[in-house]
Amino acid sequence: MRLRALLDTDALGLRLLGGEDELDRTVRGVMTTDLKDPSRYLSGGELVLTGLAWRHGAADSEPFVRILAAAGVAALAAGEAELGDVPEDLILACVRHRLPLFAVHESVAFATITEHVVRQVSGERAGDLAAVVDRHRRMMTSGPAGGGPDVVLDLLGTDLDLRAWVLSPTGRPIAGSKLAGAALPADVSAKLAAEHLAAARTGRRGPHRVLVGTTTYSLFPIRSSGRSAAASRDVRETVLSDWLLAVEADAGDWPAERLDLLQGVTQLIAVERDRRDAARTVRRRLAQEVLELVQTGAAPAEIAARLRVAAPVLLPGLGAAPHWQVVVARVEWDGEEIEGGPVAQSLLEEILVDPLTSGPEHSDRIAVAHTGEEAIALVPLAAVSSEHDGSESGILADALLEAVRDPLSAGLNDDGRLTLGVSAAVHSAEGLRGALEEARHARRVAAARPGRVCAAGHQELASHVLLLPFVPDDVRRAFTARLLDPLRDYDRRHRAELIPTLEAFLDCDGSWTRCATRLHLHVNTLRYRVGRIEQLTGRDLSRLEDKLDFFLALRMS
Repeated sequence: MRLRALLDTDALGLRLLGGEDELDRTVRGVMTTDLKDPSRYLSGGELVLTGLAWRHGAADSEPFVRILAAAGVAALAAGEAELGDVPEDLILACVRHRLPLFAVHESVAFATITEHVVRQVSGERAGDLAAVVDRHRRMMTSGPAGGGPDVVLDLLGTDLDLRAWVLSPTGRPIAGSKLAGAALPADVSAKLAAEHLAAARTGRRGPHRVLVGTTTYSLFPIRSSGRSAAASRDVRETVLSDWLLAVEADAGDWPAERLDLLQGVTQLIAVERDRRDAARTVRRRLAQEVLELVQTGAAPAEIAARLRVAAPVLLPGLGAAPHWQVVVARVEWDGEEIEGGPVAQSLLEEILVDPLTSGPEHSDRIAVAHTGEEAIALVPLAAVSSEHDGSESGILADALLEAVRDPLSAGLNDDGRLTLGVSAAVHSAEGLRGALEEARHARRVAAARPGRVCAAGHQELASHVLLLPFVPDDVRRAFTARLLDPLRDYDRRHRAELIPTLEAFLDCDGSWTRCATRLHLHVNTLRYRVGRIEQLTGRDLSRLEDKLDFFLALRMS
């Protein structure tokens, strides 16, 4: 709104004392202050209201007005309730700095002016945003998308001064407004995603307000009309793959008009996502075709020919067949007839990406099919690391689990479960069938573990770790109790530290010297402790079989 409009509103009781040539300035907000230096709270465009408590003498006016002018405020309004007429030194200071000055009649409360300005400014901004949103909607329905979610979020920044981000269900940043600046910290975005998923599972209507530290965020679900057109569909069919809009503001006091506008913004972003989802159809079909060839035992040459067709689609511009990884996922709900395959398919398309990678185009290089209750992803790798550097490329089960466990556990609530298996990289069609079986076997290992979200990788399939999850709980307890309880009881009574000694002895491969050095013991003391362990358990730690039994007991305890 313009300063001139304030002066023309009789109910505000404003009288112009200077700055008639500046009445076309735009007012973007209002602030009440009696601080001598309020600069830290000013961002420009405000109407500043003051009761003049900061003024103790004529010399105070000049620095106060200079601070306001430097901050770019629109005007100053001084109340007459305390001092009567506005001091002449303040009027002259405002003239020197070309700052419009109003006198506020003693019968008018600052709250009345504040409420009027906020109502007018919010209404004008809402109208401007509605017009821009409408233009963007028409542009998208008549032709190609106009820049993606970032363009829509920029509307919130320029028209409503709102910082906003679009996040995946695991908190991965997909888009952000220019006003938002840097991406949200990973821990903050993960917490927002978890809160959003938890709220969605309990059926609470958005927006959901979340306090992180001292900052309040309002979370709006982005529901794709293409995937949830039927109103009767169970929320569990989409909750694990829906995006969300996080706005740095408390929407609890927003008027209905502004909430409607934000809902319109989420619809625009949903349209953008629907267009990207449509591109997944080709990748899904390619994955389904390759998977059927692999599972039916087709000749490697036939599978390789299909991969040569798929590679340019999945890795545009590379021109060479990449290495491949297979990831298998299964989503299960307790006692419910919900088809898990499509849910796991949509979920894999969201999470199989480096969590530090931003942008909505991450699924361009992932092909996911589903068969029965499981989803299977073909993940092309542009390159694999050298065996000499000891590192691994591609998707690692531990890193994947770390990135998705906390947020998705909130979405799974207490009745859902996600298990993931990751294969090693293979470099030819001949290896795909083995990679698929490896990923499926790793998923079964993950399923034997406790927790709502579990993952296992190919590294664990060549270890005793593969066997331990399948040992029944009662067998575990009996086995570990028989070997370790006598040692625990002795340690409790004598503070002898036999259990730590046993762990160190096995970790040092039975080397007396290395183990004594690690424990800072004399070798004779170590021999005494090991002898006591053998006496209490009836085992001989020089025998491989007994060493292995102790090792497994410690791992299962």
